Amino acid sequence: MAVTLWGRVYFDNRYAGLLQQEPGERYAFTYDSSYIEAGGPALSLTLPLRAGPCWSEGGLHPFFDNLVAEGWLRSAQARALGVRPDERFALLLAFGQDCAGAVSVIDPAPTHELAFGSEDAHSLAALSARASLSGMQPKLTVVKGPRGYRPSRANELSTHIAKLPSGPLPDIIALEWLTTEATRRLLPDDAVATMEIAEIENLTGEALLIHRFDRTPEGGRLHFEEFNQLLGKRSEDKYEGHYEDMARLIRATPGCIPAEVDRLYRRVLACLLVGNTDAHLKNFAMLHTNAGLRLAPCYDLVASAFYPQFNTIALGLAKGRNMRLGALQARHIVSLGEGFGLPHGAIGLAVEDLGRRLGAAITVINEAHIGSVALRDRLIDLMEKRWNGTFASTGPLLSKRRTGGGRRKSSPSDGSPPSPT
Repeated sequence: MAVTLWGRVYFDNRYAGLLQQEPGERYAFTYDSSYIEAGGPALSLTLPLRAGPCWSEGGLHPFFDNLVAEGWLRSAQARALGVRPDERFALLLAFGQDCAGAVSVIDPAPTHELAFGSEDAHSLAALSARASLSGMQPKLTVVKGPRGYRPSRANELSTHIAKLPSGPLPDIIALEWLTTEATRRLLPDDAVATMEIAEIENLTGEALLIHRFDRTPEGGRLHFEEFNQLLGKRSEDKYEGHYEDMARLIRATPGCIPAEVDRLYRRVLACLLVGNTDAHLKNFAMLHTNAGLRLAPCYDLVASAFYPQFNTIALGLAKGRNMRLGALQARHIVSLGEGFGLPHGAIGLAVEDLGRRLGAAITVINEAHIGSVALRDRLIDLMEKRWNGTFASTGPLLSKRRTGGGRRKSSPSDGSPPSPT
């Protein structure tokens, strides 16, 4: 006889409601009445507060689906739990104590016992924490204490995420550190995740330790949603969409401010300049604040174009999909800005600011003691070629349009970017 799964959902340790499986691959989340009466916030932009159940057909609601682990961690969790990797609700119930943001999902009546078997030390540490993390790269949750970093334990809130070396992607740890520091110099007025490379207690080798921006110094949780959640997409659909979709959501959502659109545009440009082609919808997020949704700090910044298999830009832009990074031109950068609803002056200023800061980004890579000299030189070379071959032409293109050269037709009534003449 099939067992109906259900779990208790908490928002920053407050009981928020019940998530349960229904026949026919239907799922229902129902807010607890006392949570609503106490003025608790909605868990998601797509899960508004209401008395009745919020139904989802054919799988978990996108908000919860995106909390399920991915890649290496999901495979290890499935083995330990004795279920298939596609039994997503079972995985979330067993490992949902420490999720991204302020929400946790707890199984009050577990039906599966964990069997760790012959897992390696890194897998055992990840499984013991009962945490759920997105991303394909091997990773686990850790806590920073007086003596350094150690794996987090069950029922313990982690302070950092540790990314581990990946066999198919050599130098991935050094590359992410260098890309992040370069992005920090390109976007000095923006917030970028902080990190360091260090060892973890009782585990061999170094890891990239990223400070969790969704945790407070006092041990509390801050709530955020990835754009995949905000747009109502399930985890597997993180590559389905355009960068402009995020800008449209910001413009259409009460409480958001137009300045966030400009800031997001600059982030996307920085990703393209450094070669971060894997910047999909789960790698951008917004924090829930008292004033409304605001962009979360930049994270998961890797110059993935360094690897030949990642030379295609993750999301569509300028009405195109599956664009190779080498095919990016100045007209695409302008069209992307127009799709964000930005005037040409703002587009030009964003590119000019990147140009002024490119030297600082190159310097931090060149002077770093992270990664090999060959790795750093290659990264710098690719950034300089990208700037000279694409970004540097944006200003002259906009000047031509202002003076009548390359004039564009008036925008169509649907608000999409106009087509070139």
